[in-house]
Amino acid sequence: MPDYFHGYAVVGLVAVVAAAFTAVAFTAGRLLRPVVPTQEKLLVYECGVDPVGEGWAHTQVRYYIYAFLYVIFAVDAIFLFPWAAVFAGEGYGGITLVEMFVFLGFLSTGLLYAWKKGVLTWT
Repeated sequence: MPDYFHGYAVVGLVAVVAAAFTAVAFTAGRLLRPVVPTQEKLLVYECGVDPVGEGWAHTQVRYYIYAFLYVIFAVDAIFLFPWAAVFAGEGYGGITLVEMFVFLGFLSTGLLYAWKKGVLTWT
């Protein structure tokens, strides 16, 4: 039974050390940083731009295309690495190759859509 709880004790000890390290870091930062509040430092900003007008701002709808492109390339990278490992195995070569070309066809369709929309052009 002592061996059973040994793994939990190690995880608990790491959690305690992490909490202590975090508390010490935040406390040291609070004690060592200069506190000189000015009107400019207390101004709310987002992304380095001073707020002007009311709190509501219209967001461009076209930004969903950038997210779409990210998903295309992220899924591509996540799926291609395990595919390369499986492709090297015995008996999976032909089937895996066909599956990957179908997958790359879907990704190419998404990339072609983004290209037709003009997302890939530099302004």
